[in-house]
Amino acid sequence: MVCNTVHALPKCKGTNQFKWHNCSGTEKLQNGAKYEGEYQNGEFNGQGTGTFASGEKYIGEFKDGKRHGQGINTFASGEKYIGEWKDGERHGQGINTYASGDKYVGEYKDDKHHGQGTYTWGSGSNAGDKHVGEYKDGKRHGQGTYTWADGTVEKGIFENDEFVEPN
Repeated sequence: MVCNTVHALPKCKGTNQFKWHNCSGTEKLQNGAKYEGEYQNGEFNGQGTGTFASGEKYIGEFKDGKRHGQGINTFASGEKYIGEWKDGERHGQGINTYASGDKYVGEYKDDKHHGQGTYTWGSGSNAGDKHVGEYKDGKRHGQGTYTWADGTVEKGIFENDEFVEPN
């Protein structure tokens, strides 16, 4: 569960955040960003909220100053990611809803669709289409089923985002 309002740790003391340890505090960064949450060894660690000048906002877990663990990232564009993070990148299970209305539910690795997932198009020429299957490095790759909005189904092997071999 993500919590951004209650901190079990004591309030951080002093103005030198590099010395903050096992405490909860607020830091305004020079780039216009703001972090409010838990600190360990002078770094964002534990539950926290990062608000950025771009309008982006992250609520969730941090480790060594990076998004790490469960979190929700909302972008100024309207895009939203709910899921797992590792070393500042989407990694593990997640749901990404894009500003266009497209949606991906599945596995991530190194900030890319990777593993089992479902991508549903919400707009454009592919609106209503869906791909369920394997992904590699952000592309459809491996066994998959592509279903067009009109009900036509194509099952088989995909490589580098292209359908190459029917089942």
